[in-house]
Amino acid sequence: MVKIISDSTSDLSQDLLDRYNITLVPLIVRLGDQQYEDRVNITSEEIFRWSDSTKKAPTTACANVWTIQEVFQKYLETYDEIVAFSISGKMSATGANMVEAAAELGIGIGGERDYGVGMFFFPQDTLKRGQAKKMFEIIAAKEGVPFLGWRDVPVESDILGKRARECMPYIMQCFLGRPEGVNRGLDFDRRLYLVRRVFEQSNDNTYVSSLSSRTVVYKGMFLVGQLRAFYPDLRDPDYACAIAAVHSRFSTNTTPSWERAHPNRFILHNGEINTIRGNVDRMLAREETMKSRIFSDEDMDKILPVVNTAGSDSAMLDNTLEFLVMNGLELPLAVMITIPEPWRNDRNITREKRDFYHYYSTMMEPWDGPAAIIFSDGDTLGAVLDRNGLRPSRYYITDDNMLILSSEVGVLDIPTEKIVKKSRLEPGRMLLVDTVKKKLIPDEECKEYYSARRPYGEWLDMNLVRLKELPIPNHKVENHSQDERDRLYKVFGYTYEDIKDAILPMAKNGSEPISSMGTDIPLAVLSEKHQPLFNYFKQLFAQVTNPPIDAIREEIVTDTSVYIGSDGNLLDEAAANCRVLQIHNPILTSVDLMKIKAINRPGFRCETVSLLYYKNTSLERALDHLFVACDRAYRNGANIIILSDRGVDENHVAIPSLLAVSAMEQYLVRTKKRTAVSLVLESGEPRDVHQFAALLGYGARAVNPYLAQECIEELIDRGMLDKDPTAAINDYNSAVLHGIVKIASKMGVSTVQSYQSSQIFEAVGIRQDVIDKYFTNTVSLVGGIGLEEIGEGVEWRHSHAFDPLGLGTDTTLDSVGRHKLRSGADKEDHMYSPETLIALREATRTGDYKRFREYSDMVDDERKPHTLRGLIDFRFEDRTPISPDEVEPASEIVKRFKTGAMSYGSISEEAHECMAIAMNRLGGKSNTGEGGENPERFGTEKNSAIKQVASGRFGVTEEYLLSAKEIQIKMAQGAKPGEGGHLPGKKVYPWIAKTRCSTPGVSLISPPPHHDIYSIEDLAQLIYDLKNANRSARISVKLVSEAGVGTIAAGVAKAGAQVVLISGYDGGTGARARYTMPGFRGSWDLPRRTRR
Repeated sequence: MVKIISDSTSDLSQDLLDRYNITLVPLIVRLGDQQYEDRVNITSEEIFRWSDSTKKAPTTACANVWTIQEVFQKYLETYDEIVAFSISGKMSATGANMVEAAAELGIGIGGERDYGVGMFFFPQDTLKRGQAKKMFEIIAAKEGVPFLGWRDVPVESDILGKRARECMPYIMQCFLGRPEGVNRGLDFDRRLYLVRRVFEQSNDNTYVSSLSSRTVVYKGMFLVGQLRAFYPDLRDPDYACAIAAVHSRFSTNTTPSWERAHPNRFILHNGEINTIRGNVDRMLAREETMKSRIFSDEDMDKILPVVNTAGSDSAMLDNTLEFLVMNGLELPLAVMITIPEPWRNDRNITREKRDFYHYYSTMMEPWDGPAAIIFSDGDTLGAVLDRNGLRPSRYYITDDNMLILSSEVGVLDIPTEKIVKKSRLEPGRMLLVDTVKKKLIPDEECKEYYSARRPYGEWLDMNLVRLKELPIPNHKVENHSQDERDRLYKVFGYTYEDIKDAILPMAKNGSEPISSMGTDIPLAVLSEKHQPLFNYFKQLFAQVTNPPIDAIREEIVTDTSVYIGSDGNLLDEAAANCRVLQIHNPILTSVDLMKIKAINRPGFRCETVSLLYYKNTSLERALDHLFVACDRAYRNGANIIILSDRGVDENHVAIPSLLAVSAMEQYLVRTKKRTAVSLVLESGEPRDVHQFAALLGYGARAVNPYLAQECIEELIDRGMLDKDPTAAINDYNSAVLHGIVKIASKMGVSTVQSYQSSQIFEAVGIRQDVIDKYFTNTVSLVGGIGLEEIGEGVEWRHSHAFDPLGLGTDTTLDSVGRHKLRSGADKEDHMYSPETLIALREATRTGDYKRFREYSDMVDDERKPHTLRGLIDFRFEDRTPISPDEVEPASEIVKRFKTGAMSYGSISEEAHECMAIAMNRLGGKSNTGEGGENPERFGTEKNSAIKQVASGRFGVTEEYLLSAKEIQIKMAQGAKPGEGGHLPGKKVYPWIAKTRCSTPGVSLISPPPHHDIYSIEDLAQLIYDLKNANRSARISVKLVSEAGVGTIAAGVAKAGAQVVLISGYDGGTGARARYTMPGFRGSWDLPRRTRR
């Protein structure tokens, strides 16, 4: 039972006093020479009458400590708790007297940092709230932490919007006392951390914003300007602190909620963690290999899991930092480990700092993505910027020793004469303030301190093993005969195009081949052919709030090194932690793999596990056998497991490499072995960049494509490639690696180590049970094939290499025509065949509508769907028919038509002008694309109504913008999301160069990101600028369809876009890297346009 006590200045009505059993301590009122007790022997009306008649003001005095003690003592015997409150200490001493009275009676909260404050978001339901509160009190008691009491946090809910009010929690504070023998500060906070973790795992309807003796978090689902209005506590003059950190979360990738509001318990984060899935999986897997010096095994069982996977990316990073800090790592050190600066290619970095980062990189991959982070533990306040500097962070220091840091200049009005220093945080740099020592610690000093604490360089020299240093065994690399190789080509689905258009150019030139965009073959799940499993996965990509990076311009921040072996104990700095094998290029030659198999160094044991299984065995059974085999290898001490599909013969088939790698990765995560074991793949299946990216993205640490490399040697033997075999294979591996770096950069990821296991893919056409078990957490909105169909494809390809009846087989490479159409029943079906193109041409030339219907019937043939939109039909049930007279005539409907954005240069001048003339005559709009437009067309029938502004800004002039009815900001393109357009130099004729404001003969590549748009605020600024350039034009923003694009579109609308175009995955008139982008295309093919 709780007793509430206040003083009479609360002015509560008698009805409220009776209803809530509130007792008032009377205020002393003096009227002249007479003394009264407020509301005991005098009323407010009597006081006002006396004052009015005498023209004098009454005097008052608060109740003294002894009077208050008598009231407390009276109720202590019958109530469990007493909650006392009074008006502000600036107006009355009543509050101070209550604290003194409580302290003398033994119910005080103690001095500074003798108590912990918890901020709780409880359910509004009274019963559930009561159960949660009681559970917390029991847990605190069991953990030996004195429970002091609860407090209802005063709030002003009227200021909230409708949605925020509907989901608003019941907000309370809890007070816990410091146990005897526990030091103030971090030691006490560790006990509170333990209490909170046990409570969180015992209760699923309450969110604990903070529970600490050093910090308290006030947050909610409202704007910054409403913060103080919602929480009266923050307006109280007595409420003072040395550190205040505020973040207005502009939610664009996740739905806003009370829990997701910032700050978290340690950080405020402006940005995205793009590699979050891999980071979290590894952090959870480390639970098996981490040994704490601070917490006992029993306590660790209460704390784990480290990360709450239901939280946002920021919350999961916060969970990790909190765990590291509670286990003995200082907060700045924990931040440096998770968000390192780009040290690998920085020639100016000190040796000590390089060794420090190198040491920790062997245990922790970067949490990569655009990020400006402020962090604090109550004693220190720091800020750090991601390695690319993709978020702004600026600061002032004033003459009264105040530091003001923000993402924007001018958040506070500071007179210029008071500013001592103004600067900005640079990429990868840190700023730190120690409020205990009252000291500002710059980046260099901070990192020099941590990098000099241990002999990291000496530890690396003693323990780190580099692949290039391993000896080559004295035996030949295993190679196949021509007949065996021809059969393997069939087994693994190689085609003539794979070799001629992918492997050969990469081995010859050391780079991916360039070809025209556009795809009109069915999605893998709709194809009648047996597709490789890789084709069912589409790379996710960054757009707007989470920008891609330019892997060419920002090469200094990229890092391709990976580590193989067992991860060390992150919680204990020791030399043995960095006993791993470093590999610069995760695409291994067969010699590299041979060296790894023969490794004979302390701390390393390698074992090969076969991916083969007997033909006609179920794929599920084969995967279960694979798990058992890997468990056996682990028990035998192996920390490097090589998954190999060598040995395919008449009765042995191989598990698809992507399925094997991902299934094994998820199994290791579930069994907490992920950081104790490294997976290396030896496979004949992968051959193009997308396939390698998928394998790394789903858990392989390194890949040896032995069949692709044997194919290169065969090309040299056949005279199709004039090059040294070793040089050709190295160039092929280098081309693949650069392609992977380019792919990772499209998601804003700059290190291959972070990209590994990040699962930055969306599955299109795989059954949900397969996704849940073998590709866990992969985005998948469209079902499709299961293990049975995947296994059927494996056996179909195997039967074309090894005839089941023992008859001869044709080992000639298939040419299915995925990119260029090939005729024949066994070829890939194209939506635009010669027949469809002829029908369209004849229909437009003659105006024959019947012929046009033949064309549209061929394109939209429901018997052969190519796209998801081809599967959609109208729902007519429960619909009331309307008269055709109520429908707009065709002449009005076509005014809403808009052409795709096709740039001048990628198509001819005649075609570009033709579309503009046609749309202008119809009343619709044509789109210039990103190549500009000849100024002579402005104001004429040839003028394109939509002017596109892309990342290259080709041809964008004031006159160009003024000629537009709509200005479109191209943030991404469906056929090449995250990829800039590429116009080869041979096509940049003088007249095209003039239109594009460029140089003739020089290739034009639009950078992947707009170099002035790295956040939603930057996009809002460009929208504002373009609107000022042409006030009559609408501003539209072009996005690409992917899971979650609706939330991004909402953010774009907030930024001021009047039209949001969400483009599909097919199309594209320019050029791009041929085998990177098919795996990148926007996974959805349902283009949508929304108006604000």
